[in-house]
Amino acid sequence: MSEKKMRVSFDLDEVLFVIPETHKTEPPLHWPFNLIYKERLRLGTPELINSLQDLGYEVWVYTSSFRSESYIRNLFRHYGTRFDGIVNGNRHLREVQRDKKEILPQKVPSYYRISLHIDDETVICNLGRQYGYEVYQLEAQDDDWKEKIIARADEIRKRDFK
Repeated sequence: MSEKKMRVSFDLDEVLFVIPETHKTEPPLHWPFNLIYKERLRLGTPELINSLQDLGYEVWVYTSSFRSESYIRNLFRHYGTRFDGIVNGNRHLREVQRDKKEILPQKVPSYYRISLHIDDETVICNLGRQYGYEVYQLEAQDDDWKEKIIARADEIRKRDFK
């Protein structure tokens, strides 16, 4: 019987995709891929994703953007990493919001059994308790962000996945 894996998800914009004027970034992709994929990754992103997966976590993207799943998957493949799941704005509307009259938040990680979601938006972080997910709010440049996220994930896994 396979062990249940804890899921960790990341928002894209201002979390994994940042601008070099305010954050340290991974080197841009080489030509011609830098013409297709203009986003810049926060420094350490591929290392963090791969480390979390090596530690036994599933790593997902949960973004309100409407970038296609294949675009996201291919961009990160060029950096030597992959995701276990991707939820974009289209998938969220189709699977989470569906035909509900009540307008749900733009992200509901618990719907996908995501235990920890990393986001920059205060409103998404504040809704975690109400909608049953833990959050880590990541905003400014932080050289220790990878270690802090791994520590937070380990803390939740020890508490909830005994």
